[in-house]
Amino acid sequence: LYINNYFKIKKGEILVNEIAPRPHNSGHYTIESCETSQFEQHIRAILDMPLGSTKMRVGAAAMVNILGTGNGEEGLADTLRPCQASMTIPGATVHLYGKRECRKGRKMGHITVTADTMPEVVEKVEKL
Repeated sequence: LYINNYFKIKKGEILVNEIAPRPHNSGHYTIESCETSQFEQHIRAILDMPLGSTKMRVGAAAMVNILGTGNGEEGLADTLRPCQASMTIPGATVHLYGKRECRKGRKMGHITVTADTMPEVVEKVEKL
């Protein structure tokens, strides 16, 4: 269960902004970086199986969202430029979501970048 933004108010109550009873896009980096991804954990949980280790398999990881920069074919070509750049970066993996239409601001996929250290990850991300 993913809970995004919760707030404790003066009366001691907790207000929740968003609940997603599914793997959430903020955790997609776990596919490459963790011993058990959020997707596998979800399946294990709903099947009442033991949960897997969430230990990192790499020293550091980051996820870069691929957001539509424009509409249609022209927008898609521009949107996919970071994906093309990632092909020359060791530890970068592209995940496209197979959406048929590109629109400005629409999440089309993500790139996970892994390395031994966070400064190395940041250096790689800046190349995107």
